[in-house]
Amino acid sequence: MFWSVYLSLGGLKSYTWIFRCERGEMLNIFLCQSTQTSLKFHALYFQDSGLRFHYVAAGERGKPLMLLLHGFPEFWYSWRYQLREFKSEYRVVALDLRGYGETDAPIHRQNYKLDCLITDIKDILDSLGYSKCVLIGHDWGGMIAWLIAICYPEMVMKLIVINFPHPNVFTEYILRHPAQLLKSSYYYFFQIPWFPEFMFSINDFKVLKHLFTSHSTGIGRKGCQLTTEDLEAYIYVFSQPGALSGPINHYRNIFSCLPLKHHMVTTPTLLLWGENDAFMEVEMAEVTKIYVKNYFRLTILSEASHWLQQDQPDIVNKIDMDISKRRNKKKRLTFFYLLMQGLCNENLQQFFKKLFINFFMYYFGKKNCV
Repeated sequence: MFWSVYLSLGGLKSYTWIFRCERGEMLNIFLCQSTQTSLKFHALYFQDSGLRFHYVAAGERGKPLMLLLHGFPEFWYSWRYQLREFKSEYRVVALDLRGYGETDAPIHRQNYKLDCLITDIKDILDSLGYSKCVLIGHDWGGMIAWLIAICYPEMVMKLIVINFPHPNVFTEYILRHPAQLLKSSYYYFFQIPWFPEFMFSINDFKVLKHLFTSHSTGIGRKGCQLTTEDLEAYIYVFSQPGALSGPINHYRNIFSCLPLKHHMVTTPTLLLWGENDAFMEVEMAEVTKIYVKNYFRLTILSEASHWLQQDQPDIVNKIDMDISKRRNKKKRLTFFYLLMQGLCNENLQQFFKKLFINFFMYYFGKKNCV
C-alpha cells in the first residue's frame, strides 16, 4: 500500500520539498495594505501557558467582537474575505489556533487536548477586553466553536459553524455509517506518530495542494478559484520546520475527549453547509438541530465545497449578515405581535379603558380644584 502511494507521489522525487523563506505574494499584499484597510497583525502572550498567539484584526476597537476560528489545514488567511466584509460592523479577529501559523506550537501532544483549546479561546476573549463575541468556526475550528458554546454559553452571542456538525452527532454518525467512517479515516491516520507529517510534506506538499485544488476536494469548483498566490501562502506556512506537527496533534487527542458529557447548546445558532463537502455527509447537518435549544437555522449551499467561506464568500457573507438582521427583526415582530394580541384581548381592553378614564378624571379633577 505504501509503495503505491509512494509511486503516485513521484517515486524518489517525492522525498524532496522546499522550505519557503518568503511569505509569498498574497501575504505580502495583506501586510502592505494593512495601513490602508485597517487590517492589523497582532500577538498575545499568555503567562499561564507560556504561549504566544498570533491573530489578524480588522475594524475599530470597541465594536462587537467577531472571532473567527479556522480549520485544518488552514490558518487566519482562510478568513480573508470575512475580515474585509464584517469590519464595518464588528471588531473582526481571525486567530491562528494553537500550533498553527505564527502561533506557538507546543511539542507534546497532550498540550492539544480539547480542554486546552477551549481555555485558549476563553483567555483570548479576556485579553482582547471582551466578555462575549459572535463566534464563527470552520471545520476543526467549528468543533472548537461548538465546545465553547456548550461550556461557556455566556461568552457567545451568536454561533455560526461552517461544515462541522455538533460533536455528538459526528461521533454517533461515524459509528453507524461506513461511508462517513471512510471519509473521516484521516482522523485515525493522524494517530500514527510522525508519518502523517511526512506524507503531507513529500513531493513539495503535494497532498496539501491536492486538498485545495483537486476536482473532488478542492476550492473553486463552482465558486471562487484559489489562485497560485493563495496556494503559495498556505505552502509557506506549512513548509516551515515542524509546522505540521501542531495541527495534526489536535487530532491525536480527540478520541479521549468524545463523546461529550454535556452537549446542549443554548446559543442562537446558524449552521452553514456546502452540499458537495468531500469530508462530511450532509445528513449530519440535519440531525444537529436536536442539540440546539434556541434559534437554529441550517443553510445548505448547493454546489459548494467543504471550504465554504473561501469557495462562496459572497453568499456566506450575506447569509451571516442576514441572520443578525433577521434575529433583530424577529424580536421586533414578536414584540409587535404580542402587543397586538394583548390589545385584542377583551379584558386587557377594559383595563386600558379604565386606566384612561381614571387618569382623565384625576388630571382634570385636580386641575379644577386648583
